[in-house]
Amino acid sequence: MKNANQGALPTLDGENLRIGIVQARFNEDVTNSLLEACTAELAALGVADENIEHVTVPGALEVPIALQTLAQSGKFDALVALGCIIRGETYHFELVANESGAGVTRVTLEQRIPIANAILTTENMEQAVARQVDKGRDAARVAVEMAQLLERVA
Repeated sequence: MKNANQGALPTLDGENLRIGIVQARFNEDVTNSLLEACTAELAALGVADENIEHVTVPGALEVPIALQTLAQSGKFDALVALGCIIRGETYHFELVANESGAGVTRVTLEQRIPIANAILTTENMEQAVARQVDKGRDAARVAVEMAQLLERVA
């Protein structure tokens, strides 16, 4: 069986898509940069500003419940999770990283909505800063691509 899209990047068109973004405020300098890069890329892909809803939560552990609430509203074609978890000296890093990631995955599967997970998990602030723009852009592209895919195969 041949895949018609094999090797080719899909054409991304967000013109008629509604996207919800949940941003954790912890490490806000980084998450603000993630948000700026994400929203700029969504605009470049044709997503209208009025079709983007942005909410903030205290930290990464609160992201999944906000995503679930947005998903249950039925208003969105895709969601984006933005956050930044930086390793500290305690086990708390692993707990937050693992649980927030598992929560995002659980919401996407239970609610059947694509979620681009751009919750950074880094060893230090320098790694987070180095990734903030690219990961914000990547999240926008993933959200649009997966919304298009689910629309096409549904």
